[in-house]
Amino acid sequence: MRNKTLRTVLLIAAVAVAAFVVIRLTTGNKKKDPAAAASAPRAAARPVLSDAVIARTSKLDQTIEASGTLQSNEEVQLQPEISGRITNIYFKEGTTVSKGTLLIKLFDGDIKAQIRKLQLQQDLSKTTLKRQENLLKINGISQQDVDVTANQVSAYQADIEFNKVQLQKTEIRAPFGGTIGLRNVSEGAIVSPTTIMTTLQQLDPLKIDFAVPEKYRNAVKKGDIVTFKASGDPDDYQGSIYAIDPKIDLATRTVKIRAILPNRNGKLFPGSFVKTTISLKDIPNAIMIPSQAIIPGTRDKKVIVADSGKAKFVVVETGIRDKDNVQITSGLETGDTVIISGIQQLKPGSAIKFNKVQ
Repeated sequence: MRNKTLRTVLLIAAVAVAAFVVIRLTTGNKKKDPAAAASAPRAAARPVLSDAVIARTSKLDQTIEASGTLQSNEEVQLQPEISGRITNIYFKEGTTVSKGTLLIKLFDGDIKAQIRKLQLQQDLSKTTLKRQENLLKINGISQQDVDVTANQVSAYQADIEFNKVQLQKTEIRAPFGGTIGLRNVSEGAIVSPTTIMTTLQQLDPLKIDFAVPEKYRNAVKKGDIVTFKASGDPDDYQGSIYAIDPKIDLATRTVKIRAILPNRNGKLFPGSFVKTTISLKDIPNAIMIPSQAIIPGTRDKKVIVADSGKAKFVVVETGIRDKDNVQITSGLETGDTVIISGIQQLKPGSAIKFNKVQ
């Protein structure tokens, strides 16, 4: 009985020792694994699938595009200076007239009668003045009386000149050569200075009014060529800048510009909408890349280039932009492979697999 108990104790001790050894060996292997993992080569990350473009140089035209409106070179609403009745209309609507052409005549009978009356009164005063001057020679009248009569002659002359001016106002003439618009009155109508009888516009040349952002204020100057296309007209036209507003519009932060252009064929009309383009300068070797390749930052802008199949972040400076592309003035060289898709998944040193390279 005693020997049996001893054997049981020895068996339990042997099992305990064996379990301890197994636990030590297992624990040792687990502690060893992190070190082995650290010393072992790191598993390669999966490449990011991206599209790219090859940076190349091309000719770049720096242009400004803006919307504008065609205006008449000269335009006026014909209104009488005095009230009166229209006796004659001498023009046809839509026709061309030269400067000084008589267009409308107002009734002038009363003014002519007044002038005739003043002339008769002046003649009588002149006769009286002549008699008084003869009497003055023999001291038959005072110098004061002669002066009063002479003044009366001058006053009548002033009244005559005034009425002649009023007589001229009964004739509405073309202030410049141009095209007559639609008339709003008929013969026999009573008009006043507020009545717009018709319009007169000079259609050759025409003006273009448009505005450009204030950053281009020093880039444009008088004489610059403006290319434009009118709405509904397939042809391109050219004009030149002749006036620039010295003040920047506070509401829109733009500068108003006016150009002038010939309209000899009469195909262009005032009020038409036009799209204008100003060419500032040509850059023969500009590096252009798609706008989506630019990564904006708080201090700088970056792009990702492929360097031996790895992502490399490069700081760049940008220049002129158009609808889809942006000019790179610093940071890239011709031939660099610029990433344009999958940018958010890339980090410095990330492996790149190209889907399409343009």
